Amino acid sequence: MEISNLLHVKSATRARNISSKGHPYSTMAGAREGTRLARAMGQRRLNLRATPSCARRFASTGVSEAASNRPADLADLESTTTFTAPAPDQQTVEAFGAVQKQSAKERGLPGNRYQYHPPKYYRGPLHPVQMPPSSDPTARDFVPGPFSFPRLKHTYDSTIAPDLLALTYTHQPPGTVPPESQKGTLRQWDGSSPYHKNRPNRGPRGGGSSRLGILERKITWNNIPEIEAVTINSYAPLSATNKEYLHVARAVVQAISGMYPEVTTVKHHVIQWGVRKGDKAGAKVTLRGGAAYDFVDKLVTLVLPKIKDWPGINASTGDDAGNLAFGMKPAWMAYFPEIEFNYDMYPPKLMPGCDIFIHTTGTSDRQGRLLMEALGFPFYGKPTH
Repeated sequence: MEISNLLHVKSATRARNISSKGHPYSTMAGAREGTRLARAMGQRRLNLRATPSCARRFASTGVSEAASNRPADLADLESTTTFTAPAPDQQTVEAFGAVQKQSAKERGLPGNRYQYHPPKYYRGPLHPVQMPPSSDPTARDFVPGPFSFPRLKHTYDSTIAPDLLALTYTHQPPGTVPPESQKGTLRQWDGSSPYHKNRPNRGPRGGGSSRLGILERKITWNNIPEIEAVTINSYAPLSATNKEYLHVARAVVQAISGMYPEVTTVKHHVIQWGVRKGDKAGAKVTLRGGAAYDFVDKLVTLVLPKIKDWPGINASTGDDAGNLAFGMKPAWMAYFPEIEFNYDMYPPKLMPGCDIFIHTTGTSDRQGRLLMEALGFPFYGKPTH
């Protein structure tokens, strides 16, 4: 009887809602609700307790009732949010900080006395503690890079170095006895003492080895001449009286090299030229590695071919140690691409020349000229040695 009354009440309520709204979707919702109630009656799972009409809208009422009747296992949960919870006391904060410091100390590196430090000085090849190579990040002279591979360096590794090794190869049949050491050549140790092992060769006979210069070593697979550094020096003698000459010289050197130059000073008095010791004389910069190869490539490819009637480099240049030098006139500086596209920025009357020193690993001027000719530099004249 109660079930029929309940169905009658719900049907009357749905009909009232439908008549008030008059929407087709409301009619469909009422039909679905009646179908659901009939299915529940057939399965005898109908909840006989009447649900308040505003149960879905005011759900917080049921939550509060459930919270008052929750079991003892959930009694430790906070009844308030984190925004209204009180701040921890100072003792708790200090204890948490101590735990964090201890865990960070356990994860960190050991003290400095247990870490590896490379030796500060090189004590020879036989010392038990050797310095790491410069490519090792722990080395004191570590320089990161290279970050690019110059085109000229690639040509040197693939073509020039093998050609130099093949051109300077001297075949010696097995069993050939080396000639006796002559004056001015290094001598081998006789091996009469255990200290002779792994020692470098003895000096030349007759003494005065410092006046002989660096002795030329043969080109072998581990001794092929290559470019070690390039120094660009711009001398502006009038910079002591007019600072504009120094500014232009520094700007020119920085533009063609890509590095910030250092200011050079006069080392000795020259009364005839009006030069005093300590005066600013110009700017210079030294390029190494890939920057040196890029500058040499720029010289050979872009700058030197534009100079009209340029004979080349004098074959008599050199310092007997494989290092060569040549000069650039002020009028030739405009052929550098960094200056050519913005030539108006440099005053023509203040434009300085420069001297270019190419340092090689060769042990004689002959080896230096051989390397420079392979790189594309022309030479003229007769070499002195």
